[in-house]
Amino acid sequence: MFSNIGIPGLILILVLALIIFGPKKLPEIGRAVGQSLKEFKNSTKGIIEDDKIEEDKTKK
Repeated sequence: MFSNIGIPGLILILVLALIIFGPKKLPEIGRAVGQSLKEFKNSTKGIIEDDKIEEDKTKK
């Protein structure tokens, strides 16, 4: 979907975000997005590990 954004597109998105949210809110938004991605990654990692454990149990 966004495979052809390129550097100019990213700069445009960053400038628009700066205008819309302001310089004080951007670090908070970035922090929140980072924490959300970290939680999502940990959750999916846990699900994958649970699936591997279940597969091992069924093979025995």
